[in-house]
Amino acid sequence: MSEVLLKVEGLKKSFGGVVATDDVNLDVRLDEVHAIIGPNGAGKTTLITQLFGEQFPDAGRVYFKGKEVTKLPIHKRSGIGLARSFQITSVFMDFTVLDNVALAVQAHQGHSFKFWKPASTQVELRQGAMDALVQVGLQDRALTKASELSHGERRQLEIAMALATNPVFLLLDEPMAGMGTEETALMVTLLKSLKQERAILLVEHDMNAVFELADRISVLVYGKLIATGTPDEIRANKDVREAYLGEA
Repeated sequence: MSEVLLKVEGLKKSFGGVVATDDVNLDVRLDEVHAIIGPNGAGKTTLITQLFGEQFPDAGRVYFKGKEVTKLPIHKRSGIGLARSFQITSVFMDFTVLDNVALAVQAHQGHSFKFWKPASTQVELRQGAMDALVQVGLQDRALTKASELSHGERRQLEIAMALATNPVFLLLDEPMAGMGTEETALMVTLLKSLKQERAILLVEHDMNAVFELADRISVLVYGKLIATGTPDEIRANKDVREAYLGEA
């Protein structure tokens, strides 16, 4: 069993009378794809935002590599190896694919955005960006404007932007959202290749992709984790079937 990279203890977050995460306990191991599934409004994205530092919990603790990071700001979490993608693709549409990734490298290194001097012209940024594009299979699209990419390619680009920061832990929020069958298959293949060197926490509604990718699955319903286990254990769990998966 590999080491625990991320550990969450008693995480709670409320918005008024709505409890988004309710005493969540979770761990993610190195070299693991750990999926979080659950119905809309279950608190999955709120959990991700607390792990990445975009929101702080009302109670509970988050540990990364054995050290507490509960109140650590985003840029410092990025600096120790955390990276995330979003439900809605967030790229600069008027920039080339290479520029988008180079800017991610630039931001990670703590430099200001020098829009008058394109990041892709700086050798050290360009090489790191190209390396990330190779990992996701977009190297041939490097000089293409992001606006000209397909939806699936934009999702690949967003992952390349995360990879360019050299993370050891990826937080992926619905990377298959809006994809067709062929694009989803390509993304599944990509994510399988990435897990060899890093941990992945995956929030996803596509159950076929989840059960193909995940080493373990946690089920979140109304802010509470009701089960964690292997794909086979989750499929066989009566409470999970009733709450989310259905009898099929």
